[in-house]
Amino acid sequence: MKGSFQIQLLSSINESCMAARPFRIDVPQSVIDRIAARVADSRIGYAPAEGGAWEYGMDRGYLADLVDHWRDHYDWRVHEAELNRWPQYMAQVDGIDIHFYHIPGDGSRPLPIIMTHGWPGSVVEFQAVIPLLHAAGYTLVIPSLPGYGWSGRPEKPIGPAAVAALWRRLMVDILGYPRFLAQGGDWGSAVTQQLGAAHADAVAAIHVNFFMGPPPGSSDVPELAEYWQAVGKLMQAESGYQHEQATKPQTIGLALHDNPVGWAAWVVEKFWRWGDTGGKIESRFSKDHLITNLMTYLVTDNVMSSLWMYYGSSKEKRHPGPVTVPTGLAHFPGEFYPMPSRRLAEMAYNVRRWSKMAAGGHFAAMEEPQAFAADVITFFDAHGQ
Repeated sequence: MKGSFQIQLLSSINESCMAARPFRIDVPQSVIDRIAARVADSRIGYAPAEGGAWEYGMDRGYLADLVDHWRDHYDWRVHEAELNRWPQYMAQVDGIDIHFYHIPGDGSRPLPIIMTHGWPGSVVEFQAVIPLLHAAGYTLVIPSLPGYGWSGRPEKPIGPAAVAALWRRLMVDILGYPRFLAQGGDWGSAVTQQLGAAHADAVAAIHVNFFMGPPPGSSDVPELAEYWQAVGKLMQAESGYQHEQATKPQTIGLALHDNPVGWAAWVVEKFWRWGDTGGKIESRFSKDHLITNLMTYLVTDNVMSSLWMYYGSSKEKRHPGPVTVPTGLAHFPGEFYPMPSRRLAEMAYNVRRWSKMAAGGHFAAMEEPQAFAADVITFFDAHGQ
């Protein structure tokens, strides 16, 4: 019976994907060779004589080691094959080509999950959790954000609300899912929040592993003021990259787009700082894993366009919320951004599950795939039908 249902399901998915084109990652060798030449010809700049290795930002010594590994040991084709394990498609949504995985479940879970990555992540973030969620029976749709990875570039910067509208079109109009679930972290969390707030007629429930309290000034609760003070203190120390990308994305984008080692310096420090690394980056992320994520931007020439989300987000009008659909919030302890209390979170979300995870940080699906997948499955099994 299960086999018969699966045949019917695959048939319906094939029909719904008629508006989409099957896709397979196959980067031209000339592109790989050009990046390899740039890496091999790089020179690492100086570091202060005093201070800790990461005290001033990217650790020079680690960057030099990463470049050595990239030049002498890294093989893109091995990781390209891994990224091609699952079925992928390309579909034009409101004039933008969107790359996405579309992985059918076994029919035991009626609603599909759309999962959205952030910056400086990519669909690489979800590779370890795909088999876990798939084994639980869920159908998965995992797109690359517009201007990221193998997705096309928007004509101008767009923000999370615009992406949420694209995702709704992808799920409902192109793939034929009138109702679905959504999960995300980082920008993916902002997109998912907008799906839950502005598209509740189509979105049954959301799960996020990065979340904030209500906007400043939305309440006179003293706890909320204290929370935003903590956020302000954090942002004073950590938001230099964000301010640059939100105000002058082309300046930093042009500096980095054809500079693999510069791009690595800009991005890898975030994995060290935002992950639950305890100061040891490879306790969470291997060099190959870091480089593969970097390469999803480099081989597609999407370094610059990936920064546009920051500018677009600062300009767009979003649905103010609150999110009324059932919401699962998972707090991973290594998350760099202050998390609100449940009381504050409930001002912005219809919280049905509040999980304090044992380990992991900002890149939760990469860092703790088993725990991440278990929390997603538990929540959607209870509230996503």
